[in-house]
Amino acid sequence: MGIRPLIRRGRAVFRRVKVDQDESISSSVDNDVARTTVEPEKIHDRENQTAPMDPEAPVANNGAELPGVPYDELQTGVKDMEALATNWSKGALIAVFINIWFLYFVYAFVSSVNGSLSSYVASSFKLHSLSNLPTQLSDAFSAACFIPMAKVMDTWGRAQGFALMVVCATVGLILMASCDSFAIYCAGNVFYNMGFTGMEYCVDVITADLSQLKNRGLAYAFTSSPYIITAFAGPKVANEFYYDISWRWGYGCWAIIFPFVAAPLFFVLKYNLDQAKKNGLIVREPSGRTLIQSIVHWTLEFDFIGVFLFTAGLLLFELPFDIASQAPNGWGTGYIIAMIVVGFSMLFIFALYEQFIAPKPLLSIAFLTNRTVIGACLLDATYQLSNYCWSLYFQNFLQVVNNLTIATSGYVVNTFDVVSGVLLLIVGWAIRKTGRFRWLLYISVPLYIFAQGLMIYFRRPDQNIGYQVMCQIFISMGGSVFIIVEQISILAAVDHQHVAAALALLNVVGTIGDSAGITISTAIWTNTFYPALQRNLPESAMPNIDNIYEEITEQLSYPVGSAARLAIQNAYSYAQVRMLSAGLGVMGLGIIWTFVIKDINLKKIQQVHGVIF
Repeated sequence: MGIRPLIRRGRAVFRRVKVDQDESISSSVDNDVARTTVEPEKIHDRENQTAPMDPEAPVANNGAELPGVPYDELQTGVKDMEALATNWSKGALIAVFINIWFLYFVYAFVSSVNGSLSSYVASSFKLHSLSNLPTQLSDAFSAACFIPMAKVMDTWGRAQGFALMVVCATVGLILMASCDSFAIYCAGNVFYNMGFTGMEYCVDVITADLSQLKNRGLAYAFTSSPYIITAFAGPKVANEFYYDISWRWGYGCWAIIFPFVAAPLFFVLKYNLDQAKKNGLIVREPSGRTLIQSIVHWTLEFDFIGVFLFTAGLLLFELPFDIASQAPNGWGTGYIIAMIVVGFSMLFIFALYEQFIAPKPLLSIAFLTNRTVIGACLLDATYQLSNYCWSLYFQNFLQVVNNLTIATSGYVVNTFDVVSGVLLLIVGWAIRKTGRFRWLLYISVPLYIFAQGLMIYFRRPDQNIGYQVMCQIFISMGGSVFIIVEQISILAAVDHQHVAAALALLNVVGTIGDSAGITISTAIWTNTFYPALQRNLPESAMPNIDNIYEEITEQLSYPVGSAARLAIQNAYSYAQVRMLSAGLGVMGLGIIWTFVIKDINLKKIQQVHGVIF
């Protein structure tokens, strides 16, 4: 996410919320008795209701409270989830969260295996220096798909959006397993990352639909706790695939497994939505529209113009940062300049269109100007940029400089997953008990900055691996808290109608941040590693310098302690110190963003209703 370790975890206590007449049905529902069928005409009693508001009223820049949304103005996907939560059983809720746990298990496994194998795949095509390129390209496309996916989930439905992302991820895995060129591998990576990050996003939205705000941290912690397991199993499996089977099966086996793991969630949601329809909680009135009217209606409902402007604009603006280094004249190439100008112009037009023209805007200006939303997004972008300035070359560093295997280096890299998997359960519990979240940033931001500073000192060939692990533990403690606090804070600042859009915005900004970090990382690597090899390599190895630069297998072929291996190790150290320094400088902004975020009392917000976490 290149791995982007968005860690969302949790364990919580299930509870059923009694539904009164003022909400969705005319008769009270007792949790201990069978549900009764509700007369469809009674459903419309909800039309004058508004979504529950935060008593502390998150405030926009203009001082106005964020508006609640009347029930009849909620979009289809939100209405469906409210009806589903009102109608289904505790057993169905438990089944959904168990299935989500297994989905994260597969996702974490695939991510760990891909992180360990990606450099070797690039090296197999003699393009190790471009091992970041697949991640860069996929980040650009992933960032562009979050907002459209939010609209799909709101207008079409949660289950349908989830299924679309599962298909996309499966296609990506098949392409990566069967690729016969680096270009096809990059294309597979785009589908793979779009699908899996989109699936993760869909699951996060569904989790938010089915949990109380104060328990949401625990919910995210529980469903993502499989990272504790895959942190060790993933690198070991990757090692076995590479040396004993084939790196292709490291992707191909998951193309078979993943759809079977994902299918139950889709069918559980669809079945319970059908049950809610039978009980009269979901009413679909005949539209009476002609074909042309239907096309116009859904074009406006989906905000097709806004989706096109945003998606195309973001892709055109972001792609030059990924491909400029390969352009004939670098940043001075004509098409690079044209893409940036056109992309920025389209994003500017998108903002004007959404504010003044769009009948069903993708994003609400009321929460776009909210200080908590702004602070959470800026903190995420800063953290992702800082992390990706150095992290994608870290596992290679451990193998070449510390002489670790694929499996052992993977264990060190995955320290984040182990620490966060345990720590976030504690953090989620603390948020539930206190109802507050900003105080956690007062601890985690300074700790992260301190740890990154230590890494600069210990990122040298003569340092014990134990110091690297120590720094990773500190980094993990700080970074994992960022992720959960960012999600909780932005969700606390909006109502249920805007949950999908808020999480989409957070993901877009974060993905742009990590894409910028990868761009910086690649630029530093290109301008430091190769020149350092030229300075340090002995004469006997100089004829092979291009192969050393492009293939990690070539780097590892020189014996430990030889002059050539020492030169390669010093080149790695020289590059990594500068990458870490760039990331550390950026991370200082995190202190400012901490004070921008409002410390909302989660216990006073009732965002969703029904049989929920």
